[in-house]
Amino acid sequence: MQAPHTTPSPASSPPSPRRWHVDEIDYAGIDLARIQDQEDLFYLVASASFIETGSDMYTRNLVRHYADYPEVAHWLQQHWEPEELQHGLALRRYVEAVWPEFPWQEAFDAFFAEYGALCTDEELERDRTLELVARCVVETGTTTYYHTMRDLAAEPVLADLANRIRGDEVQHYKYFLQYFRKLQASQPAGPSRLHIARVLYQRLREIKDSDSDVALRHVWQHRPERFRQASFAQISQRSYRLVSSNLPITQVIRMLLKPVDLPRSLEKLLEPALQRLARRVLSA
Repeated sequence: MQAPHTTPSPASSPPSPRRWHVDEIDYAGIDLARIQDQEDLFYLVASASFIETGSDMYTRNLVRHYADYPEVAHWLQQHWEPEELQHGLALRRYVEAVWPEFPWQEAFDAFFAEYGALCTDEELERDRTLELVARCVVETGTTTYYHTMRDLAAEPVLADLANRIRGDEVQHYKYFLQYFRKLQASQPAGPSRLHIARVLYQRLREIKDSDSDVALRHVWQHRPERFRQASFAQISQRSYRLVSSNLPITQVIRMLLKPVDLPRSLEKLLEPALQRLARRVLSA
């Protein structure tokens, strides 16, 4: 039986050393007239708040996976998890300030009941070096998601919040990449470029079919009355097209290619084709 998930109270913050604190966000200064009727941003912000708030379960899986690598396990518990939970808390506060009629806790509980069943150790790459490659793909996705949210936000407080989260996600990506390279260097017969490229492509294809789709569906099922006109299929297609068409695609490709460690001249040659492929995968 799935244990109940306890979310951080909107009145409290998870303790950890952080580059910024949720109490620095000027929620009282939100320009409601510029955001309340923005349906697309409601779905982007609310679904992101679910995924970030549920990250502690995924962290536990990763900590077990890297039990033989105490440095990685320690960083996951002491840095990555608290920062991800702060993201969830900060986004939740924003949602509740702008769309108070949205039953955040009820919707999150429904999301987590489904998400928790999907979030298993079996979802991780058996090769721990390749799982770090997979983490790089996830952090590429989150970095560029918040980059896009920041650029789409006409409301200054949301733009500021998205930019702060984006900065954290960049640092998370750098850590996973650094430790991937460290593990790779310690294994002369480690995964080949072909294996690395396979994981990159596979995880890129899974982005739409993973937790983001589950979160979006539960947000839609509990959506406010003002956003009741569109079907879930319409919202899903619109959300993914909005994000994919506004992605900083050059940044996406460069982040994805770093674990492959190709010569820069070859990267530049491949970039145009890879940009087209990434847009097609993410908007399909």
